[in-house]
Amino acid sequence: MKAINPGVTQATIRMKLRPARLLLLFLMIQFSCRTAAPEAEIGFETTKPNIIFILADDLGYGDTGPYGQTRIQTPNLDKMAEKGKRYTQFYAGSTVCAPSRAALMTGQHTGHTYIRGNGEVPLRETDVSLAKCMQQSGYTTALFGKWGLGLEGTTGVPEKQGWDFFTGHLHHLEGHKQQADSLWRLANGRSTKTPVPQGTYVNETITQEALVFIQTQKQNPFFLYVSYTLPHAELNVQDTYLQRYLTADGESVFAPETPQPEGQWYGPQPYPKAAYAAMVTTLDDYVGRILKKLEEEGLARNTLVIFTSDNGTHIEGGRSLADALEAHRSSGPLRGVKRDLYEGGIRVPFIAYWQGKVQPGTTSEHIGAFWDLLPTFTQLAGDTAAPAGTDGVSIVADLLGRGKQQQHPALYWEFGEGGFKQAVRQGDWKAIRFYHNGKPERTELYNLQSDIGEQHNLSVANPQKVKELEELMDQLRVPAEHPLFRIK
Repeated sequence: MKAINPGVTQATIRMKLRPARLLLLFLMIQFSCRTAAPEAEIGFETTKPNIIFILADDLGYGDTGPYGQTRIQTPNLDKMAEKGKRYTQFYAGSTVCAPSRAALMTGQHTGHTYIRGNGEVPLRETDVSLAKCMQQSGYTTALFGKWGLGLEGTTGVPEKQGWDFFTGHLHHLEGHKQQADSLWRLANGRSTKTPVPQGTYVNETITQEALVFIQTQKQNPFFLYVSYTLPHAELNVQDTYLQRYLTADGESVFAPETPQPEGQWYGPQPYPKAAYAAMVTTLDDYVGRILKKLEEEGLARNTLVIFTSDNGTHIEGGRSLADALEAHRSSGPLRGVKRDLYEGGIRVPFIAYWQGKVQPGTTSEHIGAFWDLLPTFTQLAGDTAAPAGTDGVSIVADLLGRGKQQQHPALYWEFGEGGFKQAVRQGDWKAIRFYHNGKPERTELYNLQSDIGEQHNLSVANPQKVKELEELMDQLRVPAEHPLFRIK
């Protein structure tokens, strides 16, 4: 097991800044991440809880046992749900990688975030950052896996966004392949690309780094973000996991299969459906290792663990829409996949486990989203109020079953690829507005209480509700600052 390369602490960063710039950053961070000590208010011990946030990459709402999956084995997530709380109406920040992660880090939805789609756009130095806030609250912060919010030489690199430790990918394209010959590592105040053994399975390394971090940092409160690249998107998996989905004759249990040929961006795969299932099971195994490590180190009673996905399931790497929706039923009862603003593109699995704090075997129908996690985590870390300028509400009350949980008036998303579109959810009502050549073309309306699969467009029968939700969409966004994300 490799030792973690020492990261840079916030104090080290500050020493290298010019005094005037240091004062400006200090004032911005203090204004954005105000801290106190409300432990008694929410009912946990005076010791700050550790927080582990595990993020899957393109895992569908229905890909795991706790959400109805029967053909893909996820025993550790099954157990995590049995011992924790399963959320049925939790949403990602977006329907693709970068804006979803930006919503997570900044606590803003895509009507307000700077990053509203994929592209070479970094977080800015002035952006509120979840990791910065956790550092301000006395936490050691670590990110292992895919970052995707800033390349080398930009303001978005991990060391400028509040991370003490980092090993993984800076660019989202690096995370498309399951094996690598190099990874970025944060050491001596800078993330640099360093070689790893040829053909290393990246997520194995990510898991090992996380386990070492838990062991070596257990004396201090820590915030650990484990950002896997499973099950996206190259369908390449260790043979030990693939064998679970092959017959005694070496054929896929999901036969017939349509092979992914050689010569494509993603590598060849004779059994795409079996490989995808094996990648989900691999992810489940890694989650199990992390949970076991907490037990071994005696940390389970003071560590909140959350498992979720950055958006809906993908149809890449040789995987077809039929594979996703029929063979695996990756979206469960939901309509759509990644890049859709239908529920299958943005509603995600969300499981919370905290021994002795989160009631075991419970289910929550609370409607929440990624931008809620910044105020949630900072409240647990000691903040008296959500950081200024965020859209989220803390879900601590719902997590712990204590007090009245604040509700969202509405949730909002926008996305530009393949034609601009917006979505808003207000109570049971959901509207999706589609654009053509930069102008609104049509709006679809659904009632999610009676139609979770969004099969019955009610817009014609409810013109007033459509108008109300279209006006709400306009109210919930400001024009995108970056030209890449403007309405086109």
